[in-house]
Amino acid sequence: MKRRPYHPRSRPRQPNGKWSAIPKIQPRADARLKSVFDEIGVPQAAPFLPDPFQIEAVSCIPQADCLVTAPTGSGKTWIAEQTMERTLRQGGRAWYASPLKALSNAKYRDFAALFGSENLGILTGDRKENPDAPIIVGTTEILRNQLYDAMGQGETLAADLVILDEAHFLGDPDRGVVWEEIMIYLPPRIPLLMLSATIGNADEIAQWLSDLRGRPCRVVKETLRPVPLSPIFLHPDGTLMPLTDPSPQKPSRLYKKVGDYVRSSSPPLMAPPGRLPPFGQILKILHRFDLLPAIFFLKSRADCDRALDLCLNALPWQTGQQKRLADKVAQLAEQHPHIASHRQRQHIETLAVGAHHSGQLPAWKMVLESLMTEGLLHAIFATSTVAAGVNFPARTVIFFNSDRFNGTGFAPLTSTELHQMTGRAGRRGMDRIGFAVVVPGKFMDVPMAAKLFSTPAGAVDSQIRINFSMVLNLLMSHSPEQVEDLLSRSLAAFQITRHRKRGQTGRLSGERFLSLDFQRHLDFLQNHQYVSMDGKLTEDGLWASQLRVDEPLMIAEGFRRGVLPDSDPSLLAGIIAAFVNEKELADTADKRIIPTRLQAAFKNVVKKLRPFAREMIDAEFQVRPLYFRAAVTVFLWAEGMDWSDVHRLSEMEEGSLAMLILRTADNLRHIRALGNVFPSAAETAARAIESIVREPVLPTD
Repeated sequence: MKRRPYHPRSRPRQPNGKWSAIPKIQPRADARLKSVFDEIGVPQAAPFLPDPFQIEAVSCIPQADCLVTAPTGSGKTWIAEQTMERTLRQGGRAWYASPLKALSNAKYRDFAALFGSENLGILTGDRKENPDAPIIVGTTEILRNQLYDAMGQGETLAADLVILDEAHFLGDPDRGVVWEEIMIYLPPRIPLLMLSATIGNADEIAQWLSDLRGRPCRVVKETLRPVPLSPIFLHPDGTLMPLTDPSPQKPSRLYKKVGDYVRSSSPPLMAPPGRLPPFGQILKILHRFDLLPAIFFLKSRADCDRALDLCLNALPWQTGQQKRLADKVAQLAEQHPHIASHRQRQHIETLAVGAHHSGQLPAWKMVLESLMTEGLLHAIFATSTVAAGVNFPARTVIFFNSDRFNGTGFAPLTSTELHQMTGRAGRRGMDRIGFAVVVPGKFMDVPMAAKLFSTPAGAVDSQIRINFSMVLNLLMSHSPEQVEDLLSRSLAAFQITRHRKRGQTGRLSGERFLSLDFQRHLDFLQNHQYVSMDGKLTEDGLWASQLRVDEPLMIAEGFRRGVLPDSDPSLLAGIIAAFVNEKELADTADKRIIPTRLQAAFKNVVKKLRPFAREMIDAEFQVRPLYFRAAVTVFLWAEGMDWSDVHRLSEMEEGSLAMLILRTADNLRHIRALGNVFPSAAETAARAIESIVREPVLPTD
């Protein structure tokens, strides 16, 4: 995908048709950085004393809801621990929800040490342990589903405290709807504690929650970073210098030498166009000025992997570091045998660098996180997604692009995204100061980046949208009129009203959109006998409501029409994988290795569901195409094919293949829950899960 740089001044010039010179790199530092670098070091050990904002937040619960916004690493988890401990001491129950399975697993380990494993359970879909424990750690989707179940059974959620970590996910385009649903459905008797580093309109969110839940919502803000951040600029000749020359009036004004570089008609480059920078040289610069360990944020998974080969000039090892690192990798390899032969293991053990991104297996990412957390690596090369919830801070973070891929294209970094990434710079208790290094290049808008450092976090807007699973589950316990009333009290409706009062229009225009979209979904469900004309779920609607998956109606129709395999675990896993897959695939496969029963089953599903898919499309609902390659890949994995062969056949990155398999398992779990209606399919789904959730795609714990 082509993209354009966002600021003409930051684009390397091509005088006379030639690219700018690439200077010889020599580690240097501008004299203005001496006082900053003098701050580098480990802070003096001191007994822990909670900050005023932490004490204030703990005191809010249970009298009020509380939204805490504080920089990464400032101690928000301590607030959660204190409120959970008090709830446990009083004989109550707490639910701690996070956006990521990996983060939930990490919190589970931490909390088990505090509260004891007997008091703790975990629910992530992949893991279900001690579900009746007084403290539950899990993902937001599981919490939302429990709220659905409680409402459908006319009960209340078995909790006396709910904590939503990474609460800024409320504004996530893909998953924000889950956060908003939780806030709407949560009984007002249950105190709600929300923790976030990046909510620019916290007061607006709190006012909405107060109106919605009928109880006060306090905002507790902390703007001071626990470890100060210093933005610096890396000149292509190897010189480090301040990025800005701040004044109270112009905090984002570029340092003069940086401004001269940006305004130059032919600024030098660190690498030829289309080539990655010399990361080995950059590591030497960072090592020279004691700026390691570092996280390099790169634009793509492929760049992260390629970067490792550019670190060939190894940095000196600290005493015993290489042995400790090798021993730790060997220990982790015993737990997860597949990583023993991982192609990037050599880079870790010889260079102390690694690549971390979503294209890698969960176990391998866990290895990198463990090594970085223990201070055994010099650097991690990562995509920006590593900033969301994964906890391995470094002394320095390095940016090469002022844009990021948002799933559909490249867009300029927002202040919220930059704050998330710079939140990893500076380790509390280990650093007195952290650094964020801006490196110029074709896709780095230096003035814009400088401005973002002093720009507050952006506002969070509602991302709620109607889907069939939501409608079916709400109709279990609400009439259509009551559902519309719920939607009228959504954050979207609240923000629409506020924007209208201010005379503002834009994305939130169209006050009745949610109501009309709900009615559109309801009409389709009624036309296909999932909902009766008086707004109640039919028998089919009742069991279909339990399919809390991306394509609930397509899978439900598969059951209705008798086309889903209900006695062959491998076939069922393969067919469900086709529904789960979101990516366009080269839909060819070697027919010599594909059993005719899979070909026949897949063709039957496509043929029998095509009329219903056309009805959905005619009604302007999105229907994903079914790709045979996804079915073949997961089918062969379920049949016992070796991982390396399945990986090669899939033509996916290992992490993407693992995600396809784990999401297929998630869908199969919903089918497994339909034992009262489809006992054979439920039993087959259970066997299918066992056949696909195995090394090396086992979730880390």
